[in-house]
Amino acid sequence: MDNEKTIDVLNSIIQINNDRVEGYETASKETEETDLKTLFAGFIDTSNQCKDDLEDEVEILGGEPTESTRITGKFFRVWMDVKAALTGNDRKAILNSCEYGEEAAQDAYEKVLTDKLENLTAEQQTMLAAQKNLLKADYNKIISLRDALVENK
Repeated sequence: MDNEKTIDVLNSIIQINNDRVEGYETASKETEETDLKTLFAGFIDTSNQCKDDLEDEVEILGGEPTESTRITGKFFRVWMDVKAALTGNDRKAILNSCEYGEEAAQDAYEKVLTDKLENLTAEQQTMLAAQKNLLKADYNKIISLRDALVENK
């Protein structure tokens, strides 16, 4: 197995978690609602824990963990800023933006777990699958909150 390829794969997932942290920091600033701020703080904690585990793995392999985000993450944050400005911190708009970001995170993990397995050990695959499940639980919370808004109208 090529350590450089493995480091690249792991760093791509670190970037997704960097995107989530920045996205939820932005989302938290865009809402006045305490329940959403608390929820987003939990999501940030989830991504920071995932990042810590991934960074440890990259360092074990002799690599340097990335601190960057992906271009799509920057797009997500800019889009959320514009959307919040246009909607006046509308709860549904913020949740829709979060849903978009969560779908991107799920897609990134899925792509690695289907297309990059040859670059990952069994332990790394297990770690990434567990992280994907943690992020999926967060995604499901966003969907539930958004759906509750629709049902209450």
